[in-house]
Amino acid sequence: MFDIKSFYEADSVEDAIAALTADPQSQVISGGTDVLIRVREGKDAGRGLVSIHNIPELKGVSLEEDGTIIIRPATSFSHITNDPIIKKHLSMLGEAVDQVGGPQVRNTATIGGNICNGATSADSASTMCALNATVVLKGPEGVREVPVTEFYTGPGRTVRKQNEVCTAFKITRENYEGWEGHYIKYGKRRAMEIATLGCAVRVKLSPDKTVLEDVRLAYGVAAPTPVRCYEAEEALRGKQVSDATIYDLFADKALSQVNPRTSWRASREFRLQLIGELARRALKTSITLDNEFVIHDIKVIEGEKGLFIAMPSRKAADGEYRDIAHPINSNTRDMIQTIILNKYETTLLENEAAEEGMA
Repeated sequence: MFDIKSFYEADSVEDAIAALTADPQSQVISGGTDVLIRVREGKDAGRGLVSIHNIPELKGVSLEEDGTIIIRPATSFSHITNDPIIKKHLSMLGEAVDQVGGPQVRNTATIGGNICNGATSADSASTMCALNATVVLKGPEGVREVPVTEFYTGPGRTVRKQNEVCTAFKITRENYEGWEGHYIKYGKRRAMEIATLGCAVRVKLSPDKTVLEDVRLAYGVAAPTPVRCYEAEEALRGKQVSDATIYDLFADKALSQVNPRTSWRASREFRLQLIGELARRALKTSITLDNEFVIHDIKVIEGEKGLFIAMPSRKAADGEYRDIAHPINSNTRDMIQTIILNKYETTLLENEAAEEGMA
């Protein structure tokens, strides 16, 4: 049963603000995948709901003339994942929200709800922190913009006032152009799972791909709110990509800036272990082809005939593992394999030389 005092469907942002102001106990609803659960559980029972679901100006993704990407709050996760602007410029965000729930949830749930509910486990939250996104809020007193890194005030709490409506998320050109990123969600299963830990890493390399010009690291469920690890980021700026020590340095610095708790999903100690490991994994070198295509999680395997590479794969329903991405001709596979194995052997030699020097 849903104990709802009233339900009002607003036809504009101004109409929604007026309805929220008229009833100080009311709250915003769009997709309802989070709000209705709280109502059913009694946490928000007996309150009025003001729907913004059918307000056209709150839906969709656009690219402004100055390069700023605008993501509107009532945009569903499915829309974001498949939007051409997101695919071209913010693929990490598309990958992150594609890990929320199942298809039915992603078709209904919105990014505005995922951010504004204040949950540290929200898959979009840590990603938006790593993107330096800005939250645009509109209320009776006008419009204000808040960096998403300053938006959260505690578990389930944000700076958004009861009668304010989130109208957009902004990501400026300098926060996505020239950057690559990777989001890792850890849970007990691959789908229909709330994150035990979420880790988002953004990397900006020098033109010759040898130096880490800038790095960003953000976590979900590593603290009471989504958190950026600024000390870890600063520690890696200017480092050589070939420096084998950067991964442990990144992980160690991250661990000094987080405060995970024990819950029924995982202990504090286990989350601390995950924080370090996911930082290393998300930072590990990805292959960029012509600055247009990135492949994560390629493995080097020692077989009977020597070393070879294994493309990222996923276990199918029949138990077989199938490649998620792979070359379609032998020349491309040989090129990729040669690049990776050369780098792998170079790194081994550098590590051996370092160990001999310490002996």
